[in-house]
This record gives sequence, C-alpha cells and structure tokens, in this order.
Amino acid sequence: MSAEKNLPTTYNPGEVEKKWYKFWEDNGFFHAEVNPEKKPFAIVMPPPNVTGALHMGHAIDNTLQDILTRWRRMQGYNALWLPGTDHAGIATQAKVEEQLAKEGLSKYDLGRDKFLERVWQWKEFYHNRIATQLRSLGSSCDWERERFTMDEGCSRAVQKVFVDLYKKGLIYRDNYIINWCTNCRTTISDIEVEHTDQAGHFWHIRYPVKDSDEYVYLATTRPETMLGDTAVAVHPADERYKHLVGRSVILPLVGREIPVIADEYVDPEFGTGVVKITPAHDPNDFEVGKRHNLPEITVMNKDGTMNEEAGIYRGLDRYECRKRIVEDLEKGGFLVKVEDHTHSVGHCYRCGTVIEPLVSKQWFVKMKPLAEPAIQAAKEERVRFIPERFTKIYLNWMENIRDWCISRQLWWGHRIPVWYCQDCGEVICELDPPEKCPKCGSARLEQDPDVLDTWFSSGLWPFSTLGWPERKPELEYFYPTSVLVTGRDIIFFWVARMIFMAMEFMKEVPFREVFIHGLVLDAQGRKMSKSLGNGVDPIEVIEKYGADTLRFMLITGNTPGNDLRFHFERLDNTRNFANKIWNASRFVLMNLEDFKPGEPPKDYSPADKWIKSRFNKTVKTVTDALEAYNLGEAAQSLYEFIWNEFCDWYIELVKPVLYGKESPAARYTAQYVLWSVLEGTMRLLHPFMPFITEEIWQHLPHEGKTIMTQQWPEFNTAEVDEKAEAEMEMAMEVIKAVRNIRSEMNVAPSRKADVIINAGSGAAMEVLNRCKPYLVNLAHIANLTLEEKLDAEPEDAMSAIIKGVEIYMPLKGLVDIQAEVARLRKELDVLEKELARVNGKLNNQKFLDKAPEDVIAKEKAKHAEYSEKKQAVLERLAKLGVK
Repeated sequence: MSAEKNLPTTYNPGEVEKKWYKFWEDNGFFHAEVNPEKKPFAIVMPPPNVTGALHMGHAIDNTLQDILTRWRRMQGYNALWLPGTDHAGIATQAKVEEQLAKEGLSKYDLGRDKFLERVWQWKEFYHNRIATQLRSLGSSCDWERERFTMDEGCSRAVQKVFVDLYKKGLIYRDNYIINWCTNCRTTISDIEVEHTDQAGHFWHIRYPVKDSDEYVYLATTRPETMLGDTAVAVHPADERYKHLVGRSVILPLVGREIPVIADEYVDPEFGTGVVKITPAHDPNDFEVGKRHNLPEITVMNKDGTMNEEAGIYRGLDRYECRKRIVEDLEKGGFLVKVEDHTHSVGHCYRCGTVIEPLVSKQWFVKMKPLAEPAIQAAKEERVRFIPERFTKIYLNWMENIRDWCISRQLWWGHRIPVWYCQDCGEVICELDPPEKCPKCGSARLEQDPDVLDTWFSSGLWPFSTLGWPERKPELEYFYPTSVLVTGRDIIFFWVARMIFMAMEFMKEVPFREVFIHGLVLDAQGRKMSKSLGNGVDPIEVIEKYGADTLRFMLITGNTPGNDLRFHFERLDNTRNFANKIWNASRFVLMNLEDFKPGEPPKDYSPADKWIKSRFNKTVKTVTDALEAYNLGEAAQSLYEFIWNEFCDWYIELVKPVLYGKESPAARYTAQYVLWSVLEGTMRLLHPFMPFITEEIWQHLPHEGKTIMTQQWPEFNTAEVDEKAEAEMEMAMEVIKAVRNIRSEMNVAPSRKADVIINAGSGAAMEVLNRCKPYLVNLAHIANLTLEEKLDAEPEDAMSAIIKGVEIYMPLKGLVDIQAEVARLRKELDVLEKELARVNGKLNNQKFLDKAPEDVIAKEKAKHAEYSEKKQAVLERLAKLGVK
C-alpha cells in the first residue's frame, strides 16, 4: 500500500484535472480490447457535429455516459465507450460558406473539390476543439477507437447500405413534394421542419365560374401560390357545390381554366368548403393532385424567387410577389376580405428560414418495410426506452411513418453512389465507381451530384463504428451495444433510424436500452439558443468551477427524461460540496500519518458501527439507483451521506478519540474506519466526480494505479447494523435538541451548559449511557445527568422531548433571565409594529387595486414571516414563565 503526502490547503481543480486526465489516457485506462473472459459493456457516443463548440446539452449527455461507463468498468465489465463526431452536412457546409462569404467568395468560385478541401480543414480544426472539450469534461472514452461519419470505414458502410437498399427496391428516385429551404438550398426531411405559430392573414378570394355569373369563394394564407393552382376542390357530399363539380373556374390574374373536383380531403365545415389545389406547392394538394391526375405547376425557383410560370411576377421574391398579387387581386375585384389569422408555419431547423414545399426529383427510402421489425423490437422490449413513456412516442411515429427523402443538394457529405450513362441514360448503382456503362459500354458516366442526409450515415453508427460491413471481432463482441444515452429531442431524427437500420442489416437491435434525458434550459425555463443569447459555455464553467462541479450539478436533481434548469447558484452549492469533501479528506489524512491499514479492528464504538452501516446502505442505494438509471437519485444519496453523515457527524464524533488520551487500539479503530469509509466513498463517488476522487484516493493508503480500475463497493448485509443506527439516531436527536435550546436562548457556543435527561426507560438509559461522550462533546455539556425517571421537573429550565426522552437545560447561571425576557419583549414590540404596518397595506383596498402583483406578494410574504417570528418569541417567553 502507498500514499502520497497530505493534500494542499485548497483544492485547485485546473491543476488536478489536467494531471489526472493525461495520466489516465497515457496509461490506456480508457481502452477496451476484445476479451471473451469478461462481460462487455458498450456505449457509442452520440457524435457531436463538427460545427463549433460543445454546448450544455453535450455536457449533460456525455456526463451521463461517463458515469455509466466508469461505474460498469469498476464493476468488472469490459467497458467500451466509443467516441466520434458527425460531419453534419447542412450545418457544416453553411458555416464554411459563411466563412467564404467574408472573403468575398462562394463555393462556386472554388469548385466542388477545392470547396471540400476547405470543409475538411474546418472539420479538422473543430474536431480537435471538440475532442479537447470532451477531455476537459473528464470523458473516459476510448480515443484509440474514435470514428468520424465520413472516415473511410464509415463511408464504405454508408455506400453499402445505399446499394443494398436500392437493389432490394427500398430506395427509389421520384418527383415528390419535399421541404425546401431557400437559404440552405437543400431539401430537408419532415422531422427537420420546426413548426411554430405565426401571425398571418387569410386572404378571401373569389374565382369566377366559367360561362356563368357565379363565383366560388375560398381563402388562402399564401396568395403567391395561386399562380400554380390546377383545380379547386369541394367535398363530394357538399350539396352547395354538386352542380359545379366537373365544370371549370377561371384562375384570377392568370386567366387559366381549372376544373372543380370533388375530394374527401376537403372539410365542408371549414371556411366556405372550397379549397384551391396547388399540387406543386402543398403536400396535401400534391396527394389530391395524384388522385385526380392534375398537372403540377411549379411557380417558384429554389432561391425563393418566382419563375417564368409566374408570368408578370417572374423574378420577384416570394413575399414581394405576395404583396403584389394581393394589390392586383384588389384592383381586379377578386379580393373579398382579409382576416388576421395565426397558423403553424414550418421553418428549417438549421437556419430558421420558412420552408417552401416544392415538387422535386429526389431519392427516397421506402419506410414501411423497414419500420415493421423496428416496431416489433420495441413492442417485444428487445429495445427498452427509459423512461418507458418514450416507447409510446417512438411507436406512434414509427407506425405513421412516411417515406424518407434522403438526398440533399449539398457538396459536403456522402455522395450518392449512383451514376448516369450520358449516352443511353442507364442508371448504375454500385459500391465501387463503374468504369463503363453495363448496358451500352460507354465510358461517359456522371455521378449523381447530391449527397445523403446526414442522418442516413449516423443511423448506422452503432455497427459502422465497430467495423461493419466487415465482421471484425469488435463487432461480434461489443454488438449489440448496452445502452444509448441521448436527448429526448432526437428520438425521431436518430434513435428510430438506428433501430430500423440495425434490424435490416444486423438482424438485431443496436442497443438493449435507450436512456433518454431532457434538455438543459436556462433559469427561466427557456431553451438555450444563440438568438436568445442565453447559452452557457460548459468550458467557461469548467475553467471557473472545475469539471467535477459542473458534472455533479448537472446530475443532482435530474430525473430521467425531464428537462433541467441551469442555475449558477446550484454551481456554487456544488463547489461548496467539493470543498467540503476536500477539507474532510485533509482532516482524515492529517490523522492517518501514523496509520498503516492492517487487520480490521474487532471492537467498534457505536459511532463506528453506525457509519459503517450507513455507508453500506449508501452503497446499495447508489448501486440500485444506477441500475435503474436514476443517476440524480444516486448522486443525491451520495451528497447526503458525505455531507450530513460522514462530514458533519462521524468526523466530529471521532475527534475526541483522535485527539484525546484513548488507547492505541481505540485510535487505530477510529483511523481504520475513517480510512475505509473515505476510501470506499471515493470509489462510490468516482463516476460522478472523477478528478477530485482520484486526487484524494491517491493520497490515501491504497493498492493499484488508479481509482478508476478499483472494484465498485458491494453491498454486504453483514455490515448493516440496525441497532447501532437506531442508537446513534437517538443520540443525534438529543444533541440537536440541546443545540436548538442553546440557539433559542442565545447561549454562546463557548459556554458549556448543564443538561438533565429523563430517559423514561431502561433501554433508552442504556443507549444514552453508551453515547454519553458524544452528547457531552457535541452538545457542549458541562455536567450531564442521566436519570431513568426524574422525581420532579427541574426549575427554570428549557425543555424538549425527543423519542420519549425528556431533555432539560437549567438556565440559572447560564442565561440572565430578566435580560433575556427584556430582549424578547423588545423583539416582540418590533415585530408587532411591522405586522401592523403590513396589515395596514393588505387591508387597504386602494393598495390592493393599484399595486403590482409582485409587490402584493412580497407584502404577504412579509406578513407570514413576521407572524411566524412573533409566534416563536411568544413561545420562548412562555417557556420563561412570561404570559
């Protein structure tokens, strides 16, 4: 066993954290090799995007993963936490294009190859930054196995999946209505569209019926799209319009004849019961158009301007076009009225631009055949969501899934492995680039310019990172992974896609469990964002408070699946906890200078038995909570044990043994218990606060190189001592009661008091006699009198009753009763005046009518506070015999 010199006076997290992380990584403690002799535990890190720095969401996500990994590693599992980063197609390309714009360049000035060189430079810079930040957080991931979604192995996996799905008929190319971002200039999937309520208008327009003086009336929120109308629709059962079905109306401003059709999509109860049908600019209209073989007229360019089909409005921005069309409708007598209307508007999740539905030729994945096995896996609990309520959310989305548009009009990403013959038009989809057309032999082949949706590649993450499509030993050993830890906001983006991809290509779930955590919100409960300016940089927090403080703050009070509010006050509290641990450990170490662990003691004091039992129960509580993914509950249990039981009680209870003239055996016992409980507690706390625990553990007598490879403490029923716990609980309650009396009577801490205790029973008497040294020392008692049954209640004494035990503190010679009565009466007079003032306000109707709610609330709070204090003063006076 070895131990270093004593701890420094103050804890410096910056020095400690850098030192120990380098030590762990240099010694390969994070690395896991295939070992059939050990049970595997595997987590794949949700890969951060290479678009900048980590945010607080990454901090909580990686803290949770690290806690689970360190814990399982200490339990003896062969633990692999595989790190990596994501190329984040849309976001990363946008960042690099912004950078180029500052230089007065565009991607077209560079060309595809040169532009991609710039993006790779960006990736390298920000990847290194992210990796450094993850290390700062204490992430014990296996850096030797780090992956990137566009590295050679992952890219090969992506290409194989595309080719296999294409040849199986599950990937197809077709014209379809898609979500188009006019800013990012690419399509995005349905779940990448964020819908928010937005103030707008309903423009009511009348369309003339051909060869008639009749009109049909309808309303739209997007007048600019009417230029692409190819029908108006009514419900088949709507008697008002049956005579018009099959006839035509004239499209205002355009003059084009369009048919009146009947379709059950129309709600006859909404508005006039007539709707315009624009198949190229609305998803629902697109479906109606397919059913009725309507033409699709696209009137907008992909930059959000109007095209040649818009006629005189060609070249106008879509919103300027809207304005001009409304003016022209009014001039032509077609505009009936305008109503204010709040409606849900889709925005790009990356840049916030309003999405434009457009018909475009894109690549799609047929989802129904892939979804079925993934649905079944969740229903059969082969993959289990924690908390369980997220299973329903997952199943609801999967059971109503639509085909997935996977092509993106970008340069950065996995390019679609499809080539087109320029001579015969043959479409070639192969894993390796073809040299010539298999149909006509031409070498004039051109690859599809689009790239795949980022989520297509990250959907393969649990198995592509382990070497698939090759059947490497790592894949056979670590797959399926044990648990996925991720935020509730990407269940559809990522979790669902990993499950159905794994079921298709691995025939097995990608992970056994999905541990869902909430978002980190600001103190007001708002989502952190750049636009609000309310984000908190985790690295800045680490530099000021230390990684352990940030980690522990993010965990305590956190429950699975629920959002967490970030308060700097909680950071201060957690830093105080770290300092408490440090100072307590310094005290223990200073009292272990002459100590060498040997045989366990045979005789323990009540306090020794109590702390050993409490520690053992804490082991069980923490372990059970971790098994149930209640990491916040585990952390809270540790906090309460360390702060309240070990530091505030046990250390104080054994000080007389360490400082006094006790026997060497008694001193050794106290030292042994202090050492063993502190060492075990550091192991329990290590997954949560890895740096401070390593530093303290290294100073304690120990075996081994690092705390992170030590055995996780195990619950031992033989160590539980309910009798000792009950006895010490009684003793501590008596001590607290005496302390409360001293506080109430303003007895200076330096003054010792006489205390008389009426035990009330032989059993209580026996316990209190055994614990007498604790009572005398911690309650500052001069003379302690213990009686099983008092003949009479002591005169002029303050009293309390705890668990049937009567406690009396005679005030004679301790407190000047007359002076105390005078002080209390003066305090009472002040309180009554304050109450009268507050009552005057609260009984004044003018004040209640005019004052802001928060001002009234403050006055009510003052009233409650003063009333409570007044009652306490009256009770003290009564105890002193004053009515």
